[in-house]
Amino acid sequence: MAVLWRRVPVVESAGGLVEQGRSVVTIGVFDGVHRGHQAVVTRTVERARELGLRPVAVTFEPHPAEVVRPGSHPLRLTTPARRAELLAELGVAEVRVLPFTLELSRTGPAEFVQSTLVDQLGAAAVVVGEDFRFGHRAAGDAELLRTLGEKYDFAVEAVPLVEGVSSTRVRELLVEGDVAAAAGALGRSHRVEGVVVRGYQRGRALGFPTANVESPPYTAIPADGIYAGWLRCIPVGNLPAAYDGVRWPAAISVGTNPTFEGVPRTVEAYALDRDDLELYGTHVAVEFAARLRGNLKFDSIEALVAQMNADVEETRRITADPAGRA
Repeated sequence: MAVLWRRVPVVESAGGLVEQGRSVVTIGVFDGVHRGHQAVVTRTVERARELGLRPVAVTFEPHPAEVVRPGSHPLRLTTPARRAELLAELGVAEVRVLPFTLELSRTGPAEFVQSTLVDQLGAAAVVVGEDFRFGHRAAGDAELLRTLGEKYDFAVEAVPLVEGVSSTRVRELLVEGDVAAAAGALGRSHRVEGVVVRGYQRGRALGFPTANVESPPYTAIPADGIYAGWLRCIPVGNLPAAYDGVRWPAAISVGTNPTFEGVPRTVEAYALDRDDLELYGTHVAVEFAARLRGNLKFDSIEALVAQMNADVEETRRITADPAGRA
């Protein structure tokens, strides 16, 4: 079944013979679509242009680690829809999503190549990262893929890794709260998506109404603290026209609100100078530019408000910088 996300067809693949001619294919989980992924995908698109074929990205859902080792699901850097959007922005014509099951995990490298790359996609060329592994117990690598390519008549290109850039490294940086370094690896600000839900409304009472964002399970949320960044609405459902495409500078709080003896961990964003936004039920993205400080417990409401005002001014300065990442 094909589902359009922005400009790219996202195909939930269940098999079937290729129907749209030959293609140039890249394969990976692509969580984060970081600078290393971007190098591979960009080369895929270039190769497809050289051959006059369509560039296709093959990815997996859920994350393979969760199927092979239940309970070990890595924190998710991007939602599936965001992943497809980022791949489309790089020029991919189609994202083919393979449901990752135990059966697929037990598929040997040669069988995977024949069933997916040859029969389903008619691959004329395959572009992967030089550390690419595939098939049962990750038995296949780029060299085996080249050997199978000679058998099935497709070329293979392995793109060198971008030093110091990986999804694992980005997750580590976020756990440390270093969202600026994470943005450097991603090539853009890390974002947390979710639906705005009702919270305790303490911020509104203090003059800083926040959007309380309920994110999906396994979302990679940065370390507790106060951040500068942005809040934007995602065009899903009945989004008010006035909010479509708007991006507001925002002061962001991640944590448990120690001054109020908070227990649940929340992500809340205050859009600077806006007390008129009606966002309940709206799908939003919170984008992180810089960490301002850790969470503190204040002795008085007055001290808390004074610090919040200082955080807002620092956020204003950071988000006004033309070098700030989108």
